[in-house]
Amino acid sequence: MNDSTDQPAQAKRRCVLVCQHRSCLRSGSADVLAAFQAAATPGVFVSASDCMGQCGSGPTVKVAPDNTWYCRVKPTDVPVIIEQHLQSDKPVEALLHPRFHPRMDAFSSQD
Repeated sequence: MNDSTDQPAQAKRRCVLVCQHRSCLRSGSADVLAAFQAAATPGVFVSASDCMGQCGSGPTVKVAPDNTWYCRVKPTDVPVIIEQHLQSDKPVEALLHPRFHPRMDAFSSQD
């Protein structure tokens, strides 16, 4: 009999969308997409995306089904996103898009 505790935990399946529209492309999103594709992370589907409506914050990357948005992503950020978010389930705080992931300390009063 095969006990399910003998098998390693299966990684969460995700889709990484990388905007490839005009302003994101001008900011280097083609290189970001290529970095994600080159990493070939198991359980992760990487795809180019049309405009995500975040033109001033590109390159924009969205991770689904987590609904996590990253902004101003550089190719050098890709290994951190893969290791920390896609493999360890911990979004990369420094790259989170503030429109979708506001920091609570941004609302605290400073006396």
